[in-house]
Order: sequence, then C-alpha cells, then structure tokens
Amino acid sequence: MRLAATLLMVVPLLAGSSALYGPRTFMEQVAQAVSTWRTTGAAEIWRTGFVPLEDLSKMPQKVRKQIGHDEEYGWVVAGPLPASPAGAQVRWDDGSTMQVPVIGPSEALVAVSPWPEEWIWPSRHTYPDGEAYKLTGATFTTMRLKTLRGMATVPAWRLHFSNLPGPIDHVAVDQKAVGAIEDAVGDSLPGDITDFEVLDERTFLVKYDYGSCGGEPLDVTLRADEQPDVVVLGIDVPSQGSGPCAGTGRLGQDVIRLDEPLGDRVVLDATSRLPVLCRRAHNACRAGRG
Repeated sequence: MRLAATLLMVVPLLAGSSALYGPRTFMEQVAQAVSTWRTTGAAEIWRTGFVPLEDLSKMPQKVRKQIGHDEEYGWVVAGPLPASPAGAQVRWDDGSTMQVPVIGPSEALVAVSPWPEEWIWPSRHTYPDGEAYKLTGATFTTMRLKTLRGMATVPAWRLHFSNLPGPIDHVAVDQKAVGAIEDAVGDSLPGDITDFEVLDERTFLVKYDYGSCGGEPLDVTLRADEQPDVVVLGIDVPSQGSGPCAGTGRLGQDVIRLDEPLGDRVVLDATSRLPVLCRRAHNACRAGRG
C-alpha cells in the first residue's frame, strides 16, 4: 500500500493527489484519463500486448530462502555469458503468438538483483569475500507465466550461480521494446484506488487510500464514470483547508454499482490514469525489474 494507516506524511489539504497541480473535478480527471488511455497506445498494449500478471522471476524455495537470509549480498558476473538471440516468441495457450525482442543474461541479472547495473561487474564494484552471488552461466529457455491474455510460454534466461542451491529463471522479453503501459501513459500522480473486487457483474468492493490532516477518517465519496471501453474510479475527499500538513495515511473501502455490466472494460484510476490492476500486479504495467 502506498499509504499505511500509521504513516506520517505531508498531505496536500486539497482533495486528492491532483492538489499538486491545482484542484480538478472528478469529471476533469476522467476526461484526461480516458483521453490518455485511448490516444497513447496504452489501450492497444492492454488488448494485444504482453501484460504479465505475476513475478517475472521464479526460483526454488531454497534459493528464495537463502537470498532472503543474505539480502545484503551483491550480485556479480563471474563467468562467460552466452549471446542473446535476436528474438523469440511468446505463445499463449489459445494458440496466439507474438514475436518479441529479448534481453541478455546480464540484463536479466540486473532485473533480479536489487543493486544498480554498474555493481554487477567485479571490476567496477568490490564486495567482501563470500558476500556476493556469482553468476557463472546462463541458458536460454522458456517458462510459464500468467498474463492478461491467459497462460503463456515465454522466453526466459536460466541463471546459474556458483553459490546458490539452484538456478533462477527470469523472463527474457524486452518489455521496453514491446511497450509497457506506464511508459505509454507517461508521468502520472500516485493513484487513489488500491484495488477492487468484483462482487457481481455490476457491483465492486473498492479499496482506496487518502491523506487525513487530523489523523481521523474522513467522509470520502467514491466516484465512478462509465465509458464504452473503460470504467474510471476516483474519490472525493472533503476539503481540509489550504496548504500542506503533516497528515496520516488512511485506508478506506466502499461498494459501488455500475449502470451496465463491466464486461471486458478496463478499470482506470482517475488520478494516475493507469489501470487499477497496476497496483495489484506491479509487473503488468511497467518495464524493468521483476
């Protein structure tokens, strides 16, 4: 969650994150979100592109346990790596396919590692003896991955380490090259809607967060606007004066009912202009680290 209920923070006293750019009505936010979605290529990526819904890296439990125990360790290349193929194919279970460019094994290591790219080469950064995971080789393979278009077999690198009890598989699709939704939408404010649950074809349980200057819950109003291709959700937060304050992050939820069944329409956050799914499945909308 972007805001925890106990987090102290600086909160704009005007309603919503849009206060940083001046107050905007919900319908003004809707107009911008819908226009951005339709004109930037984001909608096309959502319908026909590569939109992963789970972690881009997979590893044995014993590997995950060791990494969690030694989380301050470095990650370094310690052996020759194969060249990256020119391209590969994503194959969905329904038979549809997509030709994709791929990243190399060193780029996959950067995605797995928490450290900057320049730190993975021993000649550029030195770690204490025995305190770095050493990549000694890589194999080009495939892995199974849940995506917005269903389960798919995707190209992957299997990374082999001399001092880990098993390999790490990482998706090799070059997401920046094939297009990521966050890159298409461009700079955006943090969203207010954190998640939603479909109770029936017209009814949602919507979760959101907001800032309260007094630290107490506010009478927040959940809003929805329906378009043929999207549903836009947002919140109206009561005015808390003017200027910034040291406020508290609050969480809320409410039920909202649509006029028409959701169908295959995408649910957008009015403030961020991104699908709400981006908050739940972080890899769905961004390129880069898994």
